[in-house]
This record gives sequence, C-alpha cells and structure tokens, in this order.
Amino acid sequence: MNVQVDTAAKSPSKAPKPPQSDRTRAENALAGKLVAPALVLMLLVTAFPMLRALYLSLFNYTLTAPDDRKFVGLANYATALTDSLFWRDTGNTVMIMIVTVAVELVIGFAFAMVMHKVIFARGVIRTSILIPYGVITVVSGFAWQFAFSNTNGFVNSWLPFVGNDFNWFAQYPSSIMAIMASEIWKTTPFMSLLLLAGLAQVSEDMLEAAKVDGATWWQRLYKVILPNMRAAIMVAVLFRALDAYRIFDNIFVMTAGANGTESISFLTYRQVIEQFQLGIGSALSVLLFASVLIVAFVIVKVFKVNLADARQEG
Repeated sequence: MNVQVDTAAKSPSKAPKPPQSDRTRAENALAGKLVAPALVLMLLVTAFPMLRALYLSLFNYTLTAPDDRKFVGLANYATALTDSLFWRDTGNTVMIMIVTVAVELVIGFAFAMVMHKVIFARGVIRTSILIPYGVITVVSGFAWQFAFSNTNGFVNSWLPFVGNDFNWFAQYPSSIMAIMASEIWKTTPFMSLLLLAGLAQVSEDMLEAAKVDGATWWQRLYKVILPNMRAAIMVAVLFRALDAYRIFDNIFVMTAGANGTESISFLTYRQVIEQFQLGIGSALSVLLFASVLIVAFVIVKVFKVNLADARQEG
C-alpha cells in the first residue's frame, strides 16, 4: 500500500509578519515629514562634492599639472586597495574605533548612571561631566600632547613605572595609546548623554518588581536595564563609531601621522593637501565614505533593534 505524504503540508510555513499598528504607521509618517527637509538640504550641500569626488577619482589628476589630466577608470581604486599603506591605516582606524567606543560605552554608562540617580547638585554634576565635550578637538589634542610630554607633562609623574624620561611619541604602541586616551576623554561625555536618554526610558516599576522578586543589582542590570536600553545603546555606538572612524584632528595635532599612526582620513589629507594628488585622494575619500556605510550597516545588523518590538507592539 503506497502512502503519499503531502510535503507541502509538512513543510513549516513562515509566520506572516504582524501588521503595523496605527501608532507605528503614524510615527513613521511623522518621522518622514520631519527628516525630509534636513535630508533635502543635506543632499543639496553634499551631493555635488560627493559626485565631484567620485568623478575626479576616475582620473590621474595632479594640482601641479591641471592640464595633464588623464582618464584612468578604476586604476586609482586598484592602487589604493593593493597598497599596504592603505590597509595599515585601515587597521589603525578600525582599532581606534573599536577600542575607544568600547571604553567610552563602559565609562559613559557609568557616568549616565550617576547623572540619572544623583539628586543633590544634579545640574552641576551633569555640566561638569559634559565639559570635555565642549572643548574644541584641536585644543584637546594640544592639551593631551602637553600632558604626555616627557619634558613638562604630568602623565609620566602619575605613572612612575614608565619613568620620567619615557617618550610616549617615540614608538607606535604608546603613540596610539595617547591618541586613543585623548579621544576617549573628549567624547565619552557625548556617549554618556545618549545613554542617559536611554536610562530615562527604563520603567521604574519594572526595576521595583525585579527588586521585589529578589534580583540583585547585576541581575537587574542585565535582565531589565540593558535590554530596555538596546535602542539607545545602538544609537550611541553608531554615532560614536562613525565619528571615531573618521578620526583626524587628534592624529594631526599629536603625532602628525608619525610612527605609523595614520588613519584613513589622515592618509587622504596627505595625498590631497601635501602631495596634490587629487585623483588618488578622491578615490581614498570615496573608499572612506563606502567603509563608513559598511560600518553603519554592520552595527545596525548586530543590534537588530526593532522599535515596534521595544514598545511591545504587534
């Protein structure tokens, strides 16, 4: 006796996507209307430079010989992508981004907890924490360069195990550490400000319920606070990662790219401003833009934040 099995009935069917609520549709429409003017203005301001850079990247073009411009197609991109210097600077950029954002996330969350819980002198404490972010990056870079100086800086005196004569800017590891320290000091307040907004969205009733159930502080942190702050953490990490990936000012001021401390932005600057190579410099700027998009895509995919789910909507 032959028994036929309905494979279509046996195969698991994909659950239909739940329809968006009226609130979600209304918020999406409102978000589009609010973003549209800024998006149009930003496109008007940035579209021409971006298209111009894309166009120039297809030429062998030097500012010292403007009439000797030759179309080379994708040769500039091939030159950049096969050059070890480009990949070394990419590695520096990625390392700076990962280390600084990770440290800023931990310290920024601690600052956000303090600003969220403190009652006495709340305004003074919040203002004090945010002061470094108000300092111009170039000024911050010069200040940290002075701090790490082996002649009149104070870092060596605070770290006796390195010695008073230790030159932080004489080798790669210590130079990159000094750059990252200045970056962390400058931008941690921005991270804490974004995380503070996320902490304000955590329900106190949920925390009290967890406390009544016997959850420790660490359990409340991992089971209640962090899951409900996932969207805020993603925004904070995304903004800071994109900003850190374009690091230039601190490197320019503190080391000028010496000891292999260049970033992609600094490499682009050297090609265009110092060597007048507009073609290869434009190709590097396009690659920088493309890599920033890749970083943003990866971060969004890693966090997988669904704002409708965060509001517990269907």
